[in-house]
Amino acid sequence: MSDLPPSGSTEPVPPASSGPPADPTAPPPPAAAPSGTPASGPPGADPWAGHTGHAPIVPEYGSPQPGAPNPAGQPGWGTPPGGTAPGDVPPGHTPPGWTAPGTPSEGWNTPGATPQNWNAPGTPPHGWNAPPGTPPPGWGPPAYPGHPMPGAAYPVPGAAYPMPAGPGAYAGWFPGLDPQDPLVNPPHAGIGPWFARCTAALRRGWRQLLPIVLLTQVLPASVISVLTLVFSPEGELATAPDGAPVLPAGFWGQMFAFYGVLLSAGLIFGLLQAMGWAAGTWVVTRQAAGEPVELGAAFRYGLRRALGLWGWTLLVSLLVMLGSCFCLLPGLYAAFALALFGPVYLFERREPIGRAWRMFHNRFGMVLGRVALVIAVLFAATVLDAVVGGISGAAFGVTPMNAVGTAIGAVVLAVFGALLAAPAYLAQQVGLVVTYAEQRAHEGPVNAARLAAELG
Repeated sequence: MSDLPPSGSTEPVPPASSGPPADPTAPPPPAAAPSGTPASGPPGADPWAGHTGHAPIVPEYGSPQPGAPNPAGQPGWGTPPGGTAPGDVPPGHTPPGWTAPGTPSEGWNTPGATPQNWNAPGTPPHGWNAPPGTPPPGWGPPAYPGHPMPGAAYPVPGAAYPMPAGPGAYAGWFPGLDPQDPLVNPPHAGIGPWFARCTAALRRGWRQLLPIVLLTQVLPASVISVLTLVFSPEGELATAPDGAPVLPAGFWGQMFAFYGVLLSAGLIFGLLQAMGWAAGTWVVTRQAAGEPVELGAAFRYGLRRALGLWGWTLLVSLLVMLGSCFCLLPGLYAAFALALFGPVYLFERREPIGRAWRMFHNRFGMVLGRVALVIAVLFAATVLDAVVGGISGAAFGVTPMNAVGTAIGAVVLAVFGALLAAPAYLAQQVGLVVTYAEQRAHEGPVNAARLAAELG
């Protein structure tokens, strides 16, 4: 008996299949793609190959892509509704339900006959393609590994572009930045990673940084404290017969001698302190870059940079003092805005005042917050030193140098107060270097190795 329906019949005849009978109420599966591309075969060429322009070449959705697999045997990908591909049957045989490309359906040319692959009302006819840009049933958009999606902005080489959020990635940083760099905090990473890098730098280099700080910062502070005790003006105010206060004899001579000694000591020890700041910056940066660090080499580097850094320190100090003469607030503002002049000079050696000023105002809130933390530590050390000074005055009087016992006690407390400031000097050294490295990351790709090379 023939499998074809009688002439004039409109009842569709299902294709031969060895599986269970289909549900007559279920809608028919989508028709096979007209291209007839088999599901298996050697992978095709990369559709992005040969593309050199900025705008990506977007493959058409209407046809299967070369080399792409059949996703979970989806209908319409070179496989008929029966589920058998041409490569799965012996040569010379036609799989059930398979229609060769360009061949009309069985019974289509018979007058009054209905083709086998006739679709139910409300469904697209056999062989009908969706409008351009519409993927076939069961097919999603193709993957674009290493390339932007269609319509997305193409990254310009050397320019900043946002990175996807997630572990180890931050938005808005330049290509080439390492989020795990031990010195450079990526842009917009926040105060937590900045603080973590500061503490990590202290853990790595405290054995080298502590001798540098003791020799170049604590020792000058101790000597100046002792000189303050020795040359402090003595005597008390007296009262004249008419009730007016009278200065003690030789007061102005003692006052000029006091400030003259302190100014001279500050100038001399300022050169030593500049050498310490340069040596400490060298230690922090090279250790972050994984390079060997020796204390003697650090002091030699600091000695080479001491004179230039000392000169810029004097100029910045004059600007801060000039601002303080008008009011305390302008002087404090100048101290914040120029706080990064030292790292700028050591790493770039050009216009440290202008560069520090621009870094501060370009990212005002960020730099202000970092520098405020550093100055808060220094302020805490100053308060501790004042407390120790008050204890010394209460225990040994206002003129402790008049007796040997009180003089020794006052000197010991002065040195102890200077030692209490050592952690603050370490925090200032590390905090300013890490803050400068973070600002450099906002301007371009940089890492600890590059910064170490810039030190020279």
